Amino acid sequence: MSPLEVSTRTGSRIVLEESAAQRLAESLGGELHRPGDDTYDEARRVWNGLIDHRPALIARCAGNTDVAAAVTFAREHDLLVSVRGGGHNIAGKAVCIGGLVIDLSRMRSVAVDSGNRTARVEGGATLGEVDSATQLAGLATTTGVVTHTGVAGLTLGGGVGRLARKCGLACDNLLSADVVTADGHLLTTSAAENSDLFWGVRGAGANFGVATSLEFQLHSVGPEVLGGVVVHPLERAKAALKFYYEYSRSAPDELTADAFFLTSPEGDPVFAISVCYAGSTEQGERMLEPLRRFGPPLADQVGPVAYTELQAAGDAFFPIGLNYYWKSHFLEEIADDAIEATVDHFASAPSPRSLIVFQQYGGAVSRVSPSETAFRHRNAQYDNFAASVWTDPREQEVHKQWARQWWDMMSRFSVGAEYVNNLGEEGEDRVRAAYGDNYERLVALKNEHDPANFFRLNANIPPRG
Repeated sequence: MSPLEVSTRTGSRIVLEESAAQRLAESLGGELHRPGDDTYDEARRVWNGLIDHRPALIARCAGNTDVAAAVTFAREHDLLVSVRGGGHNIAGKAVCIGGLVIDLSRMRSVAVDSGNRTARVEGGATLGEVDSATQLAGLATTTGVVTHTGVAGLTLGGGVGRLARKCGLACDNLLSADVVTADGHLLTTSAAENSDLFWGVRGAGANFGVATSLEFQLHSVGPEVLGGVVVHPLERAKAALKFYYEYSRSAPDELTADAFFLTSPEGDPVFAISVCYAGSTEQGERMLEPLRRFGPPLADQVGPVAYTELQAAGDAFFPIGLNYYWKSHFLEEIADDAIEATVDHFASAPSPRSLIVFQQYGGAVSRVSPSETAFRHRNAQYDNFAASVWTDPREQEVHKQWARQWWDMMSRFSVGAEYVNNLGEEGEDRVRAAYGDNYERLVALKNEHDPANFFRLNANIPPRG
């Protein structure tokens, strides 16, 4: 095999001899994919079809030893590195250009301890795999809302989902994490062990290493919950969004209500409210009655549903391989002017697949101190984002522009920050805003654990000399 031209961490290009790549391949229990291999194109694909990055090497790791070997190899050869868990990052940062991808997609085991209500999850597992395993014991923890999302990446940036208001964010339910750091060492982090790093892992973890295993607290949920959607026509969306705001802000912790603008299968723009009530059926029916009565809605699909089925409901809106671009804001409230602007802007969406979403926070999320974890913005009540979704990559500029126009329009209603997991290439100022007053402590952690910025393809916190 010919020598490889590879990217270094500083952006230069060097030649890597084939013998060096072969030594890495032989050291792995997993596989090493290279350009020209039959498996290469499949291995480099991620969820966002807009991403077409070509790494020089993809180390599909079989365990901690492989991850440590890949990190050591990349450090010794000064290679640019990215880390792939579920590959769901909107900006495609799981796959670097010309460097080494540390791919955890073979590391997907989920071990549930029903007696202690905990789960040990490997770094490549998806939330669908976690939900399926934990629900066998009638348990769950906060994950996301699309089943093929990687649990590790979600958690390292915070992790919101349908149980967050009742149980806290994914990072709030993290009991420990095994992390391979930039020096190739495996550290266990928890409240009792490497606690400073554990603080940073919960909200900014991609900056500090490769999370190969995570231990979560589980909670009694399911197997059925009350959930589903009510749907309103766009001409009544302003009144329905105003109702949603008043309804959701008074909701108990057991109830999560997310709202979104979308185009129906019939081609009509509509406004929908999706709910999950993780409490008793009797109380849930009382709580959901005003929601189901308002309007009345065009469609009412709320009722008892398997928790795993509800968790998979978002998959249809975010299938693997389409083109995605989005922008987001954290909101404390949904002002009347914001309602007017949102409805009007959605009417100009250039794709029938595009969405504007209000994902509810609050409850248990807000009762954690902003300084307790790296995830800072505990005052946020909604993660509000415009998601451009389309099929033809040649049309990307018009779809990106629609999301950017929405972001500019909504900036005056924002708390001034975004959810870390929604950040793409916005730059250091937006990363600083995402971490707020926790940023300087994170810089100190970065200086200690990754002073060369080995892990930089993330919502990056550059070390400071």
